[in-house]
Amino acid sequence: MLTILEGSTFCISDDRGDIVSETSGFFAHDTRFLSRLVLRVGGTAPLLLSSGRVEHFRAAFYLRNGTANGLSRDSISIARERFVGTGLQERVSLRNESPERIEVEVALEAEADFADIISVKLHDFALGDPELAQPLPPPAPATHDEARHQVSIIDPRGDLSTRLKFSRAGRMEGNAMTFALSLAPHERWDVSIDVLPWLEGEAETFEQLDEERDTAGDVVAAWTLRVPRVRGGWESLRRSFDRSIADLAALRMRTGEYRRPLFAAGMPWFMTVFGRDTAITSLQTLLLGPEIAVGALDALTELQARDEDPAIDAEPGKIVHEVREGRCAETWFPRYYGSVDSTPLYLVLLAETWRWTDDASLARRMREPALLALDWIDRYGDRDGDGFVEYSRMVDSGLANQSWKDSGDSQRFNDGSFAESPIAAVEVQGYVYAAKRGLAELAREVWRDHELAERLEREADDLRTSFDEAFWVDERGGFYALALDGQKRRVDSRSSNMGHLLWSGIVPEERVGIVVDQLLSEELWTGWGIRTMASDAAAFNPISYHNGTVWPHDSALAAWGLARHGHVAEARRVGRALIEAAAHFDWSLPEVFAGYARDETPFPIAYPTAARPQAWAAGTPILLVRVLLGIEPDRERQRLVSTVRDELPSWLDGLRIEGVRAYGRTWTVAVERGHVTIAEGV
Repeated sequence: MLTILEGSTFCISDDRGDIVSETSGFFAHDTRFLSRLVLRVGGTAPLLLSSGRVEHFRAAFYLRNGTANGLSRDSISIARERFVGTGLQERVSLRNESPERIEVEVALEAEADFADIISVKLHDFALGDPELAQPLPPPAPATHDEARHQVSIIDPRGDLSTRLKFSRAGRMEGNAMTFALSLAPHERWDVSIDVLPWLEGEAETFEQLDEERDTAGDVVAAWTLRVPRVRGGWESLRRSFDRSIADLAALRMRTGEYRRPLFAAGMPWFMTVFGRDTAITSLQTLLLGPEIAVGALDALTELQARDEDPAIDAEPGKIVHEVREGRCAETWFPRYYGSVDSTPLYLVLLAETWRWTDDASLARRMREPALLALDWIDRYGDRDGDGFVEYSRMVDSGLANQSWKDSGDSQRFNDGSFAESPIAAVEVQGYVYAAKRGLAELAREVWRDHELAERLEREADDLRTSFDEAFWVDERGGFYALALDGQKRRVDSRSSNMGHLLWSGIVPEERVGIVVDQLLSEELWTGWGIRTMASDAAAFNPISYHNGTVWPHDSALAAWGLARHGHVAEARRVGRALIEAAAHFDWSLPEVFAGYARDETPFPIAYPTAARPQAWAAGTPILLVRVLLGIEPDRERQRLVSTVRDELPSWLDGLRIEGVRAYGRTWTVAVERGHVTIAEGV
C-alpha cells in the first residue's frame, strides 16, 4: 500500500493509485473526505507498470490497459500524478501507443463517507475478524455542477463536504465522472482533478492547491538544508539517518494559534499531536537543532490543562495525551489527557532543550507551566501520597493503560494475570526523577530559586531510594518490576522498561550492571533489539503489540541509558542491531516489529499494523548517532563535547556529521582512526 502525506493531511491508496479498500482514503482534519477514488479505462481497472512515492507529498503511478471491450493490450499508456497538500490534486494522462485510432471511455469514481479516523483505524485493526469490525458510514450523496465542472459530496449533516473540480467537462453517471475519448495514434489526453475538503466556516479555495504544489518542494528543501548531514562511515547508518530525515519531514506539522512546528506522532492513524510521542521525538532529535523542541514545548504548553475535567481525564498542569479534530473530535475527544508520562517528559524536554541552547528566555517563559506540571506530579499524579505517580482513568471511554505501553493487555504479571489500577508504571518514576533533577538545575541557574532547587534535589534523592525498595525484585537474577498494581504488588514481568530507567538515571549504581545483564539476556534480547516483555513470561507473544515485540525507540532509549552509565560496548551492540534491522525495512524503521530471535528468522518480521513513518521510530537513527559518538552539550563551556573515552569500532570510522547546531553555532563531528573530534564551524 502506498501512502503520501503532507502535515496532518494524507492519502492511502493501492499501488495503482486507487482508493478502494475499506481502510484507504484521503484524510484531513481526522476525517475521511474520500473513501473511494477509482480509475477505469475501457470499463476495467488498468494494469500496473510501476509506482512510487516521489516525495512525501507527491506520488506517481504508471499503468497500461488490459484487453477488455475490444482494446488490444498495452495500446494505451496511463499515468497518474498525485500531490497532497491541504487538498489533493491528481492529473490523469493517457496516450495512444498504437498505430490505430482508439475509442475508449475513461471514468473516475469518487465517494466520501466522512468516517472519523479512529473508526477507520479500528476497522483496519479488526480486518480478518468480522466480530470485531464495526460498520463504517455509507457514501454520502453527490451533486454535479456541469457549468463549473464540479462535484460536491455533502455529508448529510451539512457541515462537511468534499469538492471535486475537473479540468474538463464530463458526464456524471452514478458516482463516476466519465469521459468519451477518440485518440489518434500517439495522441495524448489528460484531465486534472482537484479535491478540497471543506469544513463549515472555512474559506479554502482550489487556487491554494496550485500555490502549495509550487512551494511544497522548496519548504522541504529549506528544512533539510538546515539539518545536519552525515557523510562517510558505515553506509547503513548513513542511509538510515538520511531516511529518518525524509520520514521526519513527512511528519512535520504546525499547530496552535502561532502555527508552531513539531512532529506528528505517525502515519497513518496518528497524524496529530501526542504529548508523549512529541516529547520523546523532540528529545531524540535535538541533534537536528532546537526549533522542533521549542515548537513542541510551546504547543504542549498551549494545550496544558488548567482545570479538572474527568470527562477527558484532565487535571490542572497535566500535559495533553492526544488532540483530534473534525468528526474524530466527536467520536473520541477533541483533547484527551489520559497519559501519565506526558507531563514529566515535558519537563525533561524543557531541561534538555535548555542544556542545548542555554536559552534563559525560554526557561523563564516556561517557568509557570513547568511549576504547574510539577504540581500535577505531586498533587494529582501521586494519587495516594506514597511518592509514586500512578494512573487510573476517570472516564470509561478513555485508555485503561496510560503509560507508553497503552494497549489494554500490557500490564501483566509474570504468570499472565492482569494488574489492576491504579498502576504505577516503572519507567514513569524514572521520568519524574529526571524531571526533578533537570528542573532543579533550571531553578538554580536561571530562576535563581535556590530553595526550589534544593527541594527538588531532595525529592529526587528520596524517590530514588523509595523506588528501589518498592520496585526491585530479587528473583530471576534481580530486576525492576514492570509496575506496582493497585494493591502495591510488584507486577513481576521482566520488560524493556528497565532501559528507560538507565536513561533517566534513577537506578542506583550497584544495580546498573544487573539491569544491563537483564536487558541483554536471552529472554529480552532478540539480536535485532530488546523485547518489550521477556520470553519466559506467561503473556509473552512475539507478535503482541506490547508483550514481546521490539520497539526501536524503546531499544534506542535503552542504548542511551547504557552509554550514560559507561556500558558503551553494550550500547553499540544495541545501536548496530537497530540499524541492521532498518536495512530490512528500506531503511525506515517501523513503529514496532516482531520479537522473534535473530537466529530464528533471517530478517526482522514486520508487525501488521505498525505505523511507518512513525515519529519516535524515525527519531531512533538520529538519537543513535548521538549515542554512538557520545555527543553531549556542555552548557558551561558553550560547546559540544564527546563522552567517548575508548577507541570506536571500525564500522564507525570515517563518519562525519556536519552542521550540528547548539548555542547558536554549528559544529562538525568526525570519527578519525577510532577517535571523535568536534570542531566549531567546519
